[in-house]
Amino acid sequence: MKVSIERSALLKAMSQAQSVVERRNTIPILANVLIESEGDAVSFRATDLDIEVIDKAPAMVERAGATTVGAHTLHEIVRKLPDGAMVELSDDGTSGRLEIKAGRSSFSLATLPKEDFPVMASSEYACNFSASAPVLRRLFDKSKFAISTEETRYYLNGVYMHASDGADGKVLRCVATDGHRLARIDAPLPEGAEELPGVIVPRKTVNELRKLLEDDAMQIAVSVSETKIRFATPEITLTSKVIDGSFPDYTRVIPTGNTRRLEVDAAEFAHAVDRVSTVSSERSRAVKLSLDEDRLILTVNAPDSGAAEEELAVAYGDEPLEIGFNAKYLLEIAGQVDRENAVFLFNSSGDPTLMREGNDESAVYVVMPMRV
Repeated sequence: MKVSIERSALLKAMSQAQSVVERRNTIPILANVLIESEGDAVSFRATDLDIEVIDKAPAMVERAGATTVGAHTLHEIVRKLPDGAMVELSDDGTSGRLEIKAGRSSFSLATLPKEDFPVMASSEYACNFSASAPVLRRLFDKSKFAISTEETRYYLNGVYMHASDGADGKVLRCVATDGHRLARIDAPLPEGAEELPGVIVPRKTVNELRKLLEDDAMQIAVSVSETKIRFATPEITLTSKVIDGSFPDYTRVIPTGNTRRLEVDAAEFAHAVDRVSTVSSERSRAVKLSLDEDRLILTVNAPDSGAAEEELAVAYGDEPLEIGFNAKYLLEIAGQVDRENAVFLFNSSGDPTLMREGNDESAVYVVMPMRV
């Protein structure tokens, strides 16, 4: 194999590939990236056996071929090369080395046989559709904060993506919850997604997917089967196993009878919660909301460190209410609001609270209260 490739194209492909590769590996080949060259392109394939990413980059291919080399080492070398450099990768197939040349720098890296590299078996995808990058980015970005990190409840360690019924017809829906808070985000159902089987997309895949969704003009081809999900652009293909488990019936925890309505400037509210929670004890981080006619008082009382209070002018016309929340959960939910106002719907101090962005019902958040 002998190829010449522009440094920026190589860096982009390698940063996508190396982020999938785990730092600690018991299987040496999994620390490597499979480099395959033919025609006028080079592809870089990396896997951790649950996720596989293939990134294609344009290159001048003098001699087609394939090899595998340490992903993190190659990424570090390319990152430190000068901008605009042409990088030459060559491997004669017998020495067990990949030679890297750029300007006056040259490196020689140990390789492993390409035959040992595990390639994810392609599966029959039952459902294929395409969606624009901004639509998918919104669905996953707004829901991922609620993914559970508790390994025992592995079926909550991802975002549940499925077709469902929304207020105005069929929707593509993403839901995540950790038992303390829940996010449910809807988008119009793309053509071809009607038969979408509900799948739980793992947390790591959601984070890797973010890199494919940077370009607003990009259309992403999504393919889903019972066991795998694939996201593809012309350059990058990300294939992942889905979590083998049943996502709980989240509709049961979304309250429908909450009538006490509070409307507040989302940014002002987030800043106020952030300020008062500075004195709260790390363990509980409890903040109390006291609601009265068009007035909200936020208080934190931590006997060991101090107390704080802040008052906000809000729109609230129901009877007075006192309710406590984990400050971190409130901040994360308020941070999702793109519009100016956040609307909270309460029932009582012991019931789940609903939060929306203004009157938009395509993004709904639920947060459990805590005793304060």
